[in-house]
Amino acid sequence: MARSLRKNTFVSNDLLSKIDNLNMNKEKKIIVTWSRRSAIVPAMIGHTIAVHNGKSHLPIFISNGMINHKLGEFVPTSIFQGHAKKDKKSKNEKKKN
Repeated sequence: MARSLRKNTFVSNDLLSKIDNLNMNKEKKIIVTWSRRSAIVPAMIGHTIAVHNGKSHLPIFISNGMINHKLGEFVPTSIFQGHAKKDKKSKNEKKKN
């Protein structure tokens, strides 16, 4: 479900304060966060945020097209390794029966 329009977008207070401090000091550092549910706001543009995917932190460079999306949308939590290969042994055993 979408968030109600009368509510503002959710951004973690810690993350927002770190972004504001970097903007005031005009610094560009990687910000490490576990808050995948935080929305991307215009103040974050141009910064690199390392978002936790459950195993490690993956850096994301924030650009204009990412505004109003969640940080977790850009960090995959699992890697698809393909479907299982067909097993010829079990196939032959089924034919014999």
